[in-house]
Amino acid sequence: MTGLESIPEGGLAVVVGASGGLGGAFVKALRDGGRFAEILAVSRSGPEALDVTDEARVARFAQEVAERDAPLRLVIDATGFLHDENRKPEKSWREIDAAHMAHSYAVNAIGPMLLMRDLLPLLPREGKAVFATLSAKVGSIGDNHLGGWYSYRAAKAALNQLVRTAGVELARRRAEAICIALHPGTVRTGLTGPFSKSGLDVQEPGEAAARLVAVIDGLVPADSGGFFDYRGERLPW
Repeated sequence: MTGLESIPEGGLAVVVGASGGLGGAFVKALRDGGRFAEILAVSRSGPEALDVTDEARVARFAQEVAERDAPLRLVIDATGFLHDENRKPEKSWREIDAAHMAHSYAVNAIGPMLLMRDLLPLLPREGKAVFATLSAKVGSIGDNHLGGWYSYRAAKAALNQLVRTAGVELARRRAEAICIALHPGTVRTGLTGPFSKSGLDVQEPGEAAARLVAVIDGLVPADSGGFFDYRGERLPW
């Protein structure tokens, strides 16, 4: 059981960011389920290298997907950037750095939009198909009561708007397809590890992936362009 019984069998699933903790968990869950004819797992390194900030490479990747035998039924974009050894989430506007902000936008908003631009047209015109990208609750403007994390918050808010806008266009072109932003919650990965506080519901990657797969399975076309958490609850913009 994959939890994806609502998606027609025998299609192609794509996981972008498969080398990450949550991306790898998605790949395992889909492979264990056996519902898809092929699962294409890509990341910035490895034999199927894909950097979502490389516009030309994203376009070539979409062409490679189009040439596969199975129809594209599921895309999970598990890419994202919060911090590295040189850049940390800002606690104050005094820490704003233009290069840091531009990089966050490039990875968290522009990259996923390039994937949407080139992969949404490949979704079948009939039958359920889903493009799901990982956003974050901190990208919700309505839910922002703590401040801080300027670049990450703003980039994820931008991603949410892009998903919403793409969902409107997708509905006109492929009525049964769905484009969605998902908040996975706090997951024990390298992305969030340094910022996980005691008392939080920290999930293991496998558990988080299973919950999100269940949310995807329950989606209907009317949900396209929406922003949902790992429990299937709609989040404020």
